[in-house]
Amino acid sequence: MPTLYLPSEEDIRRWIKQAIEEYLNDALTSTIPPKQTGDEQLLCRKEIAGILDISLVTLHDWMNRGLPCHKQRGRVYFIRSEVMDYVKANHRPASQGRTAA
Repeated sequence: MPTLYLPSEEDIRRWIKQAIEEYLNDALTSTIPPKQTGDEQLLCRKEIAGILDISLVTLHDWMNRGLPCHKQRGRVYFIRSEVMDYVKANHRPASQGRTAA
């Protein structure tokens, strides 16, 4: 018959502490987005909306229409050059296409 090992309270505390430390180390390295990709900084929704001078509602609509964004753990980040390329390619100024009366 195999020997049954009963861990002491100290063993259980040590195991729990090790498990928590491992979890936190993994969580911190995977949830913190790299603030820079190459030479460009990742921007949050408010920052990119401010740069484009649009509301967050409009930004959300543009995201649904294909504005490049990067989602990490429920947060949305943008790379400025990708956004500017998208805007140049897909959004014309309001004055274009209108004719004078």
